Formats: sequence, structure tokens, C-alpha cells
Amino acid sequence: MTIPIAQPPNPAPIAPPGMANIVNQLLGWMKWGVVAVGVAGILMCAFMLIIGRRNRSATAYEGVVGSVWVLAGLGLASVAALLVGAFQL
Repeated sequence: MTIPIAQPPNPAPIAPPGMANIVNQLLGWMKWGVVAVGVAGILMCAFMLIIGRRNRSATAYEGVVGSVWVLAGLGLASVAALLVGAFQL
């Protein structure tokens, strides 16, 4: 005869009263900010590549490296909710 092991409670996340709309609005603003800064970052890196084409190879190099960082940041922002959900038990 086996004895069942007691499981701890595992309730679903629930927003405190009145906080759901505020948090959703804040997250929406943050998403918009990431998109705006991402576009500005890509445009700045493109500008650096264009300017650094002739006799300014360091500027062009910084533009390439910067674009990698901008794309990595945008990629991380796009999977943020998935990453947080993956670590929830």
C-alpha cells in the first residue's frame, strides 16, 4: 500500500485588485519604448556604416558591432514573456 505524498498548493497568478490595467498599460508603454529605441538604434548603426565607408573604418566597425547589440536586445525583448513563463513552476 502506497501513501500519497501531499502536494503544496500551486495557485495561478492573480493581479491585485485594480492593478491589472495599470500594469498592462505600463508594459504597453515599455514595449512601445523598446520598438522606438530599437528603430533609432538600427538607424544610427546604419548611419555609422554609411559615414564610416571611406577612411573611417573604426566608425563602420562600431556600426556593425552596435547593430549586433541592438538586434540582440530586440530579440531578448521579443521573447521576454516566454522566458519569464519558462521559469514559472
